[in-house]
Amino acid sequence: MSKILRQIDLQNVEIEDKFWSGRLETNINVTIPFEYKQCKRTGRLDALKLDWKEGGKNKPHIYWDSDTAKWIEAAAYSLVVKKDCSLERKVDGVIDLIASAQQSDGYLNSYFTTVAPQKRFKNLRDGHELYCAGHLIEAAVAYYNATGKDKFLNVMCRYADYLTEVFGSGRGQMKGYPGHQVIEMALVKLYKVTANGKYLQLAKFFVDQRGNSPVWFEQERLGGNFERFNSDKHYVEDFSYNQAHKPVRQQDKADGHAVRACYMYSGMADVAAETNDRDLIRVCRKIWDSITIARMYVTGGVGSAYYSERFSFDGDLPNETAYSETCASIALIFFAQRMFNIDKDSRYIDVLEKALYNTVCGSVSFDGMHFFYANPLEEYPPAREYRGKYENENHVQSVRQEWYDTACCPPNIARLLASLGNYVYAHSGKDIYVNLYIGSKADFEIGSTHISLHQKTNYPYEGKVVFNAKVSEPVKSTIAFRLPEWCPRATMKINAKSVNIKECTTKGYIRVSRLWQNNDKVELVFDMPVRKVYANSIVRQDAGRFAIQRGPLIYCIESVDNGKFLSNIAVDKNTKFTVANKRILGQAISVINFSGKRRIDSGKKLYVYDSIKEKKVCLRAIPFYLRANRGLAEMMVWLREC
Repeated sequence: MSKILRQIDLQNVEIEDKFWSGRLETNINVTIPFEYKQCKRTGRLDALKLDWKEGGKNKPHIYWDSDTAKWIEAAAYSLVVKKDCSLERKVDGVIDLIASAQQSDGYLNSYFTTVAPQKRFKNLRDGHELYCAGHLIEAAVAYYNATGKDKFLNVMCRYADYLTEVFGSGRGQMKGYPGHQVIEMALVKLYKVTANGKYLQLAKFFVDQRGNSPVWFEQERLGGNFERFNSDKHYVEDFSYNQAHKPVRQQDKADGHAVRACYMYSGMADVAAETNDRDLIRVCRKIWDSITIARMYVTGGVGSAYYSERFSFDGDLPNETAYSETCASIALIFFAQRMFNIDKDSRYIDVLEKALYNTVCGSVSFDGMHFFYANPLEEYPPAREYRGKYENENHVQSVRQEWYDTACCPPNIARLLASLGNYVYAHSGKDIYVNLYIGSKADFEIGSTHISLHQKTNYPYEGKVVFNAKVSEPVKSTIAFRLPEWCPRATMKINAKSVNIKECTTKGYIRVSRLWQNNDKVELVFDMPVRKVYANSIVRQDAGRFAIQRGPLIYCIESVDNGKFLSNIAVDKNTKFTVANKRILGQAISVINFSGKRRIDSGKKLYVYDSIKEKKVCLRAIPFYLRANRGLAEMMVWLREC
């Protein structure tokens, strides 16, 4: 296996971008402080004091520690980008609480220490203990990298050391594994920062043990002292909900709860990369193909079924009832990045970009204080209200919410946006990869030579990207620029001289190998036409329909612009699209205008015979990420073609 790529350190990337900078500033200045207040208000932080008594307010929950951990991780990344002594003191205060909650043997969990102390590790399937541990470990690593402070890191090393004693294949050790994955990724991160091989070995154990017969989840359910939780309704005999229906090396399709699945696949890729496990990499590629060829929305959303928040079957991608959880798209981004680091293939970053610009970007409002848990591709508010009332579909809302009882998504959004600089570039040896087109400055070291790459662009609304290289001395290097899969034609010039892109493109990257001089200038222009996207026939819900895409952005129509009953609209297959600039909510947005036909009801009868009336209408589409920012509205991505 060739050398694994690494993302450059966050402190070596400075984002200055028309599209992203305002959102990132809002994330730092509004979202992260807001989420701290929500964690405080709801009792998540005070739960770490371990003083809750039966009958008291804000009874701790099994997954609360993970929400706090993701908030710390978001804060850590933001401290790299912007020094904030007040925020750092807040984080240190929370870390003091976490340290005080650690038990003498290293165990750390606010719920099981106060609410169910006799139930420790008695329900790995539903208890979220290892899930919380994983997020706490990730937060500790992030905070150590951001500040150099090791108190939190040492706390989590103690917990991880305890876990290596409890779990494993040795005599007297538990052969179990987490019901909700994430600790696999976390242990690899901890291994990288500490060089302690026990942590990598435990991550590998959790991966390899999963799904073996007899299945651990069945053993613990039949055993005594089993702790039941509300999520017990998800229990199924084939264990696919938790991806434990067969050993992971025998799995070839994405299945079960989508967040758990993609976290697991990310952990598998991490373990495979660190151990040079070619068989595990082969499995990861198969699962990747399963997701992207047959089980992913055009918006980069995954997990189509709102019941159990899961992957269902090939081509089952309903629009109005799509779950497409925000956390699932974030987990898919993690998986994509890790697979790219292994294979150096643009197909992974194409999906990462799709999920980032469409689902994740749209999951938080412009004010930074309202969030989507689910991201359906079609909205009819009366239907959503009915399902929420009668079908317990509480997380699927027509408008963004300030918080949720299950609040995994808000801090997950915050930590991803705060770490966005980690996704723009990658490098290995003398190779530099440009993955995302975001205005930025990035610093690289190639041997004793310093390279500073300056990127300027109005992406994703314009296809022109300009790079200027600053080098301490001339250096031989390869800079690989991603050629997006949505782009039908691109041109490149280096110092005003045209480059034959076709001759130097490999695996979706335009590889430019040369002796780079100071002030070398690279100009890329990606053609950005409006394109119609059609679904494969296996996606029966989209038969006879198309979606609109321009650049990486998927577009939708809303009743705010186009009137109610969007399902009555049809678009001629030869219609012409025009791009126009419009300010929406103070933002400069590229909207798409086109014509269509609207069916007109004849009288008030529920059904009529033989014919219907139509009228020509002017239509406007906006980026999908912008939906639901102008009040309650109908929304539709896939349009009927006539």
